[in-house]
Amino acid sequence: MTPETLNPVQIAHYHDQGFLMLENRIPDITINAIRDEIARFEDEARGMTASNDRLDLENSHTPDTPRIRRIKLPHTISDVMRDLMTSDLVLAPVRDLIGPDLRLHTTKLNMKSAGYGAAIEWHQDFAFYPHTNDAVLAVAIIIDDMADENGPLMVFPGTHKGPIYDHHADGVFVGAMDLAASGLDTKDAVTLTGPAGSISIHHGRIVHGSALNTSDRDRRLLFYEMMAADAFPIMGSMTRFDSIEDYDTRMLCGAPTITPRVANIPVRIPQPQPDEAGSIYEIQSGLQARSFGKLS
Repeated sequence: MTPETLNPVQIAHYHDQGFLMLENRIPDITINAIRDEIARFEDEARGMTASNDRLDLENSHTPDTPRIRRIKLPHTISDVMRDLMTSDLVLAPVRDLIGPDLRLHTTKLNMKSAGYGAAIEWHQDFAFYPHTNDAVLAVAIIIDDMADENGPLMVFPGTHKGPIYDHHADGVFVGAMDLAASGLDTKDAVTLTGPAGSISIHHGRIVHGSALNTSDRDRRLLFYEMMAADAFPIMGSMTRFDSIEDYDTRMLCGAPTITPRVANIPVRIPQPQPDEAGSIYEIQSGLQARSFGKLS
C-alpha cells in the first residue's frame, strides 16, 4: 500500500528505532486553539481542592494558585482536541505505520508547566495495557517549543524490540521501572525535542519517560494513544470496555474486527493494582528507586 504522508526512510526509522519525529506537522492556528482550551481548563481548576474526573492536579496546587498536571480524556471535553485527533494530520502517519484500521485507546494532555511540572518515570505503555499484538503507539502533539531544559520526552531507541520490563515494586504494579535493575543507562536515551506544532510517535513497547520541568517555559504534550483494530487487550490489562459495541465506538478510521491478530511478543500483566490506581502519577508514587525525583 502506498504511504499517505511518510517516506520509506521515516517508516523504516520507526520500525527500527521505535519512534519518529515530524516537525511542524500541526498548523499554528490549531496549536493556538489548544492553548486557549488549556487556559479554559486552568480557569476551571481555580477553587478546586482535589483532582476530579477531568483534571489531575499537581501536588503543589492550591485553590488560589491552580496547577494542573493532566487534563484527562481531553477529546471528550474539547471539540478542538477531538477534531485534531480524527484529522489526517494525526491519523495519516499512523496509518502509514500500523495500517488503515485504527482504534483509540485513550487521550491525555500532560501539563508539565514551567518551574514545577512533574516528572514521569521510565516505563513502557505496553506494561499498562498488553494486547494480542504490538501494533500499539502514542502520538504526542508538541504544544510548546520543547528543548532539553524543559522536560522533553526521552526514549531508549530499540527497546521496543526487547522485553517488557518489571514495573512492580513489593509485588504491586507501580507503572515504572527501576532503570538500573533493568540494565539500562540514561546515557543511551535520546530526547525528542522540536518546535511547537511538531509531533512525536512512539511505539507502545519503547522505554520512555520525562524529567521535571525546572525551566521558566511550559512543556505541554497532548497524547493520542491508539492501536490497530485487530490488537485486543489481554485479560488483566488496564484497558476496559463494556461490550464489543462499546469497543467499536472507539474506532478512529477503517473497519472493526472480532478476529484478533495474535503475535509472539513479550507480555507482563499489570496486576495486582495498587490501592490507589488513578493516573500514572499516582500509580508511580509507589516506586522507590526513582530516576527523576520529585519537586517539593
